[in-house]
Amino acid sequence: MIDLWFLDQSGGCPTLPTGYGWGRLGRRLTVPYEAPQGRRVNVVGAIAPFDLAGDAAETVGPRARRCVVVLDTYSVHHSQAVKAVKADTPALAASDVHFCFLPPYRPELNPIESLWRHHKDHDLPDHSHPTDTALQAAIASALTHRANRLHQSTANFSRPA
Repeated sequence: MIDLWFLDQSGGCPTLPTGYGWGRLGRRLTVPYEAPQGRRVNVVGAIAPFDLAGDAAETVGPRARRCVVVLDTYSVHHSQAVKAVKADTPALAASDVHFCFLPPYRPELNPIESLWRHHKDHDLPDHSHPTDTALQAAIASALTHRANRLHQSTANFSRPA
């Protein structure tokens, strides 16, 4: 038995890029450029789809079983910071934590990818926000709502039959 965690990130901008526009006939349409620097909100999430009772989250102290964290090939996962943590093998080995990388271009192998897709397509009805703070609040609210729905949908699995 192992604890299997799928980790992934998702990002959003307060406004979507303008791909087209309408203007008066004979007049050139200009759209002001909005630099995305400092306005992007990135979220990291993890899911343990087979731990429905939630006992892995309640583990305190030494791990009872091996933990495998599954990552995709996003460049951040291969960054110097991650390599430094992986190089600290005594701490990871003592905790029995291991990393597993998915093959390139295989998002269907990571179940959290579909949650991010639903989050962006359905949980965030507004795709434009006046500020990055408004975007952060919208993302936090949507994630809390989805987590509550997910917890309610799996509550029956953790009860004895």
